[in-house]
Amino acid sequence: MQLPDFVNTIGKDLKKRYGERVHKLTLHGDFSCPNRDGTLAKGGCTFCNVAAFSDESQSQLTITEQLHLRADEVAHRSSKYLAYFQAYTSTYAEISLLSSLYEQAVSATNIVGICVGTRPDCVSDEVLNLLSSYLMRGYEVWLELGLQTANDKTLKRINRGHGFSEYENITRKARARGIKVCTHLILGLPNESDSDYQQTLRKVVDVGVDGLKLHPLHVVRGALMEKSWHANRLKTLSLEQYSQSAVRLIQQTPLDVVYHRTSATAKLTELIAPLWCEKRWPVQNRMCQIMATSGRQGSHLF
Repeated sequence: MQLPDFVNTIGKDLKKRYGERVHKLTLHGDFSCPNRDGTLAKGGCTFCNVAAFSDESQSQLTITEQLHLRADEVAHRSSKYLAYFQAYTSTYAEISLLSSLYEQAVSATNIVGICVGTRPDCVSDEVLNLLSSYLMRGYEVWLELGLQTANDKTLKRINRGHGFSEYENITRKARARGIKVCTHLILGLPNESDSDYQQTLRKVVDVGVDGLKLHPLHVVRGALMEKSWHANRLKTLSLEQYSQSAVRLIQQTPLDVVYHRTSATAKLTELIAPLWCEKRWPVQNRMCQIMATSGRQGSHLF
């Protein structure tokens, strides 16, 4: 059993539309974040330390160099690629710089689209117009928005610096232009439970969404949450708890929504808890086992 047997994954979706496997190449644009540099706050979201999830060494390379490096790593698996600006807030810069970086990405050989990860409150009309211009040139465009939860109390507690309304506004604007939106959600945030996760999914689906990413809460070195963990004020989900909760969300997700990720990993050198997040296969295998007996994506819609 494999995840695409039960879930409408981005890999399956891209292969169906392009006739072959399309691989995401992660890029580091050396961006910052308004929640770290003092514009909104300092220190960032309480769970965040990007170094735990991305390759900071890439920031020393040009976008073209990064693409060549990443493409060489996966050349045996695919020959078409999506350029993915992943680290920090990849729309948080002057529009001229964004245009230059994005243009370097789409101009590379065998790039069929661009994915841009950002915050809901950092996407101006200028940025939307820029992204729309790539659509008009025939590229696939994904705007990946870090919502994490639709619960405004939780968003304040984890120092996100925005509410659900900002997410709703920018999602509607982006999709009206034909830009696909992939929303990131975290399971296991402080004081949240299955009812919160399901309410978040319901609100996201009601607004309209094209893709989803699910993440278990990680406690990583350097994040503000590290102190809470060591003081025994924070708990994380077990592999079984996460698998059960994630599957319930997947089963409540319409079939036309594409899952870009159903879990996430962190580097062991940075990961404090839960340690099962070092590897992705155990949790994926457990999720497949659950769906084999209880139903696949879309089997338990609201």
